[in-house]
Amino acid sequence: MQRYSAGQVEHKLRKSFRKKLWTPFIKAIKDYQLIEDGDRIAVAISGGKDSFILAKLFQELYRHGNRNFQVEYIVMDPGYHPNHRNQLEQTANDLSVPIQVFDAPVFRVSQSMTDKPCYLCARMRRGHLYAHARELGCNKIALGHHYDDVIETVLMNVLSGGNFMTMMPKLHSTNFKGMELIRPLYYIRENDIIRFSRAIGYDFLNCACVVADGKIDSNRQRVKQLIGDLKTEFPQIEDSIFAATKNVHLGAILGTIVNGEKHSFLDQYKKE
Repeated sequence: MQRYSAGQVEHKLRKSFRKKLWTPFIKAIKDYQLIEDGDRIAVAISGGKDSFILAKLFQELYRHGNRNFQVEYIVMDPGYHPNHRNQLEQTANDLSVPIQVFDAPVFRVSQSMTDKPCYLCARMRRGHLYAHARELGCNKIALGHHYDDVIETVLMNVLSGGNFMTMMPKLHSTNFKGMELIRPLYYIRENDIIRFSRAIGYDFLNCACVVADGKIDSNRQRVKQLIGDLKTEFPQIEDSIFAATKNVHLGAILGTIVNGEKHSFLDQYKKE
């Protein structure tokens, strides 16, 4: 499989995949006001396809768009095997992404403290990313979550969490005042990211955690399969789930949670 140079990758991004990647990337930024004048954004790169494509999109935006922001490309090494770290650094070099790598013992600590290391690992990684980004003077962190992550999160919360919540396009950090998290890939489909990855010939990392590699059953994978199965009978299921997050009828909801406080529909019902 041919591996494209950084320049060729950028050309494909602008031309062949403009409609599927660049256009929805820009639309999400505009729709949700993800970038504002004076922002200093830390693009978090895990080594996977999503985060590296996010980095290339940011490079294109900075190169050809309105340079009203600054950007840093940061990589947290949570305890990768040396081969994985070397692969990540080589990919960044080949794609001309100027990464800054910092170490954090997330894998070791999370695996020793709980029988559910993935959940704790995710929380710890987020905390380390926020802390390092703030040290660099950044006020925002950009993550590579995409459209499919959004709808899968909705179903995971309904089916196993007993709540209706989605993955927001941006949110304020609760532990790092003045910091925000943004998700510029919010409208981009995972299949389009996969097709682009194959088209440019790169083999990106996939988690790179030895504990998660085939040993932990993933709720997300089961939900992904469920959506795929249901799609045969409900072709618009993905768009419908996404649309549902924007069409919540409060008058037909038994309860809501506002700022951590639960409210029943009866509270308002008694006043009518």
